[in-house]
Amino acid sequence: MSEEIKVQKVMDFERAPLPMPVVKVSKGIKEIQVGEILEAVTTDPGALADFPAWARTSGNEILKTEQGEGTIRFYIKRKA
Repeated sequence: MSEEIKVQKVMDFERAPLPMPVVKVSKGIKEIQVGEILEAVTTDPGALADFPAWARTSGNEILKTEQGEGTIRFYIKRKA
């Protein structure tokens, strides 16, 4: 049984090079409440390493990562 993820904020970074998506997500996550979910969409494959590293250092949690059609989606839960 799959649990649906309810997203409160979506940030689209298609064609934006790293580190800009991580920098903007670190600011954007502060615009939602602790426990809420932010969805970040990017096309940069380097994000697969950068977003998990950022989540570990910032105290937030990546709930799910989806790859498809040239995009990568991260579902990030604000924990801090």
